[in-house]
Amino acid sequence: MTKAELLTKMQDAGAWLPGKSVKIDFGGDDGVVLLDGVNSQVSDTDGPADTTIKVSWDDWNALATGALDGMTAFMTGKLKVEGDMGNAMQLQSVLGKLRG
Repeated sequence: MTKAELLTKMQDAGAWLPGKSVKIDFGGDDGVVLLDGVNSQVSDTDGPADTTIKVSWDDWNALATGALDGMTAFMTGKLKVEGDMGNAMQLQSVLGKLRG
């Protein structure tokens, strides 16, 4: 899946947390995805967020397909969280919307 396809799929699925902003930072040239639950939109614009999830593009794709478990990714350092951990815990529901 390309980043553009991911953005479209997330927007169509409403893959954000209502009232919260979550940034998924893929690092380097892969950029970010901002899940803006305040404005109900998904974008690749970098900006402030309540929670930032740092994960590589490859590990994100493994999470999105179910090949990698979120808790395993966190415990092994493949996924790092900055900010509100409660928002990060809800990441599973976002991933579920992508698989649906």
